[in-house]
Amino acid sequence: MHEWALAEAVISTASQLAEKEGISEITEVKIKVGELQQVELDIFEYALSQLKTEKFKNTKFIIETVQAELKCRVCGHQWLFRKDELKEEVQEAIHFIPEIAHTYIKCPKCRSPDFKIAAGRGVWLESIKGRKGE
Repeated sequence: MHEWALAEAVISTASQLAEKEGISEITEVKIKVGELQQVELDIFEYALSQLKTEKFKNTKFIIETVQAELKCRVCGHQWLFRKDELKEEVQEAIHFIPEIAHTYIKCPKCRSPDFKIAAGRGVWLESIKGRKGE
């Protein structure tokens, strides 16, 4: 159910930005979602559609998933995270406790479990567009 909380945060943040910029009607919101957030995009999109206020009546929400990239702290090798290569129970464990990923994922070059997440985590507003108030 965190998709609804994320949608509420997007609507709230976009509303605050629009108010600050004098935008009376928001026409487009671009949202980036990190792959590691494991957001159910259908539920997220539905939540956004249901939480719209008057300012968002004609808003187009564009959601882009950012693929996860990992970088080894030992050898510097950077690689793409492949969630589908992990068992379902491992994916679930990582979803709830991301730090546990170091137990199951190793650098494909040097086999070290010491890596950092270089991309693909978090949810953020890339941009908003709209019409200024009169």
